[in-house]
Amino acid sequence: MPLVDIQLIEGVFTPEQKREMIEKVTDTMVAIEGEAMRGVTWVRVQELGSGEWGIGGKALSTADVKALQGMPAPQKG
Repeated sequence: MPLVDIQLIEGVFTPEQKREMIEKVTDTMVAIEGEAMRGVTWVRVQELGSGEWGIGGKALSTADVKALQGMPAPQKG
């Protein structure tokens, strides 16, 4: 039974995008392992808080990732 973890910075992807990730990752695992594995393929999406993830010694925020995507950063309420 495969378990695939996807870790993201919170606030970057919409619920629909996360559902699409789960579906496509599952489809990819089934393409490799066979259709019988669909029902036992687990995909978990875990979100870390903005600034709790770093690369190259620099903490990344939601705004940093949005800038890389060329999208406006979410507004704080």
